[in-house]
Amino acid sequence: MRTFTNVQDLGDLKEAVRDALEIKKDRFSLKHLGENKTVMLVFFNSSLRTRLSSQKAAMNLGMNTIILDINQSAWKLETERGVVMDGDKSEHLLEAIPVIGCYCDIIGLRSFARFENKGDDYSEIILNQFIVNSGRPVFSMESAIVHPLQAFADLITIEEFKPKPRPKVVMTWAPHPLVLPQAVPNSFADFMNEADVDFVITHPEGYELDTQFVRDANIEYNQEKAFENADFIYAKNWSPFRDENYGRVINIDRSWTVNTRKMSLTNDAYFMHCLPVRRNMIVTDDVIEGPRSIVIQEAANREISCQVVLKRMLKSL
Repeated sequence: MRTFTNVQDLGDLKEAVRDALEIKKDRFSLKHLGENKTVMLVFFNSSLRTRLSSQKAAMNLGMNTIILDINQSAWKLETERGVVMDGDKSEHLLEAIPVIGCYCDIIGLRSFARFENKGDDYSEIILNQFIVNSGRPVFSMESAIVHPLQAFADLITIEEFKPKPRPKVVMTWAPHPLVLPQAVPNSFADFMNEADVDFVITHPEGYELDTQFVRDANIEYNQEKAFENADFIYAKNWSPFRDENYGRVINIDRSWTVNTRKMSLTNDAYFMHCLPVRRNMIVTDDVIEGPRSIVIQEAANREISCQVVLKRMLKSL
């Protein structure tokens, strides 16, 4: 495996999940794979779960880890070609990337959407420059439009808790005061569409996602109808994808907040969220603290999803 940005990069998805569950039984059995190998974790944006889980996964495999926080411990980087660099940016990404590649064997990259230009965000300028110019395998730790490590961890969690062979999984939009990217919902849809689940997306009108990720998912604009007989509720806010509203908040309707009454419509569903979560905006306290909340188990599986990816990349070196 040379890149990890989408579900297709994993190949056979059932085999990838089996691989994850085997790793979870003994996280340290493959430490020899990473001996004398280094992973560089490059952060253009802040992180908690991604940073900790990726570093722990690498350590489980015997790897050395270097964490580079671009905003705090490096020169400000220019990302555009043809720019006269007479401002506050001292180095161009086109020089920085191959230098980074000199000091490691694998690169993980985290770089969020900027919401300045939809075309730039969806062309994944920074991620693709790392893939093309680093000379190293590259995995996304969340980019402008995808977060595959999170979605893979979500799938592993669903596999562990599913009450029947083909569960109903509902991804619901929920209100948030700030503009959030589509990366998490895009990747969740990407993975669920390839998994053996009955997948439903529910959101207000105007919050449709990119069709390349939605594909054949069932879209339901009535949240309560979508919740009926669900086995898993995955709550997440995202901002509009459509051009006219890209980078804007157009709805903070609190009636979309996930609460106990809505969860009662489900098949005693498990509640999921990628974290961090705005309590009593996305979900009420009683739901996220309730016995069917599996947000902590979901977060713990971030270590496992990353370890599967690193294991496969190490084997490709």
